[in-house]
Amino acid sequence: MEAKLKMVYWKGDKFWVGKLLEHPEIMTQGRTLRELEENMKDAFMLMAMEDSP
Repeated sequence: MEAKLKMVYWKGDKFWVGKLLEHPEIMTQGRTLRELEENMKDAFMLMAMEDSP
């Protein structure tokens, strides 16, 4: 199953920064938009793994 989540992102001085709308506590960054997206997937998965027994 693949989750569809919405991310807001913006360009900082050196990195792209983003957070999930459904989970605003999850924020990450990346040098490119692609790296930001991958980092966000990893951050979400880490959060999901913490919540499972």
